[in-house]
Amino acid sequence: MKKILLAFDGNHFSEGSFRMAAFLNEHEPILATGVFLQSVDYRDIIGYSGISAGAPMTVSPPQTDETAILKNIATFENRCLHAGMEFRVHRDTDLFALQELQRETRFADMMILSSELFYNNIGADQPNDYLKRVLRQTECPILLVPENYEMPSKLMLAYDGKPDSVFAIKQFTYLFPQFYQWETRLITLEEEEEPIPHQELIQELAAKHFSNLTIEALTTANEKNFATWASEQTDHIMVSGAFGRSELSTLFHKSFLNNIIEEHRMPVFIAHR
Repeated sequence: MKKILLAFDGNHFSEGSFRMAAFLNEHEPILATGVFLQSVDYRDIIGYSGISAGAPMTVSPPQTDETAILKNIATFENRCLHAGMEFRVHRDTDLFALQELQRETRFADMMILSSELFYNNIGADQPNDYLKRVLRQTECPILLVPENYEMPSKLMLAYDGKPDSVFAIKQFTYLFPQFYQWETRLITLEEEEEPIPHQELIQELAAKHFSNLTIEALTTANEKNFATWASEQTDHIMVSGAFGRSELSTLFHKSFLNNIIEEHRMPVFIAHR
């Protein structure tokens, strides 16, 4: 059994996140831990960098937050009971919401987040600043899901030969060995000096975890169209390395993941070391 976080902020209850948790629970029982956060990280309001550790806190969350959070908790509990899913509720009412969420991820196998609703009150264009921070700071893998999507039955592994992309693939296989038989595409960018980076090694590894594996090398000419093409594969989960980190190559860099997330068409699994 895996411990999987579902993070909800303010008055946002993500139906997309809960659907994915229920889907995973059908394949293997999980512990669904609902983490309920304030509607804003108050570090952005009170200038936390200038406050000493012992300084008194005078800012308090608005009453509307409390009402919305209690409603979300009741919805989460009822939905988990109906789905027959084991669950826990964590009220992370600390004013430093993202810091609390990072601490929660340290003690979880994975977190599911809405790629559309997560703190969209501070930025509707996703990934907004809060989501970018979480993607960089998380201490467990994240599965980003749109609110409306086709339940996946296939995998797309974004491989660039760098350590983070291999790490993400391994993390996915360790978390979800039950998807061993899913149709799986390992996508990479073809280079002149080496068509597929470390092809023999990655094929040897991936073939032991995915029984229906194909490897597809894209040419540089197709690179610009890849994000658009990938977002149309709505029955896939995209597996990718770290977000906005220097380890990623030209094909799978920050703007590539931005485009995939912005499309809100497919779930994206992201992991970094």
